[in-house]
Amino acid sequence: MASGAFTVDVEGATLAGERRGAEAPPLVLLHGMAGERGDWDRLIQALPADYPILRYDLRGFGLSDSDDREYSHSDDLLALFDTLGIDRATVLGLSMGGGVALNFALSHPDRVSRLILISPAIVGWEWSAEWRGLWRDVSRAARDGDLALAHERWFQHPMFAVVRESEAADDLRHAIDSYHGRQWIRDPQRMELPDVDRLHTLAMPTLLLTGEHDVADMRLIADVIAGAAPQVRRIDFAGAGHMLHIERPQEVATAILG
Repeated sequence: MASGAFTVDVEGATLAGERRGAEAPPLVLLHGMAGERGDWDRLIQALPADYPILRYDLRGFGLSDSDDREYSHSDDLLALFDTLGIDRATVLGLSMGGGVALNFALSHPDRVSRLILISPAIVGWEWSAEWRGLWRDVSRAARDGDLALAHERWFQHPMFAVVRESEAADDLRHAIDSYHGRQWIRDPQRMELPDVDRLHTLAMPTLLLTGEHDVADMRLIADVIAGAAPQVRRIDFAGAGHMLHIERPQEVATAILG
């Protein structure tokens, strides 16, 4: 496939993305909750200009439309690989996208050469009462039709405390304010068994990037992955938070290339 924008039809959705450097297997980028593929701009600018990259909007985000049928982000990624003729690639996921990347790597280890996780979530995680309360506050505002309040509550989430005080704060604000909020109201994502129970089967080299000041749930997920998966190299960035790809893009790029 040539470089440039693309769309891929999957069951119940059309995924929109872009690719550069089609001659080699790309670094596949999976964004986080309330995000879209443009969130990777700072990191891509920190990577070499000829580094092969594929990024797309996950189902229901950005320009990737979706109907209301039950779905799996991992199934979508597999369909995207098959349609674009990608046999194996390095997959990088951030936050929610990290959970998708991990789930995909566990389910389809033959399709992932390396796994890179930035502040990852994990499928089937039992979130803390504090986390669930913060999520309810956001989703309640969205369900009540006050999307501006939902955006503000998400922007003020403790996950983003460090980036709110950084030069990337405006990037985060713009991304959140551009989000339509549908997954805060209803997300027909298929329920799955907890991935924590199969971390010991993770087959490929894994780079785990975390921030010292991320929230407790995310720190614990990272600790569990680092302790249970067999080939994990963890880099914990002092003074950093959840959004390493925009807080520390050059350092993340260096870690990826290394």
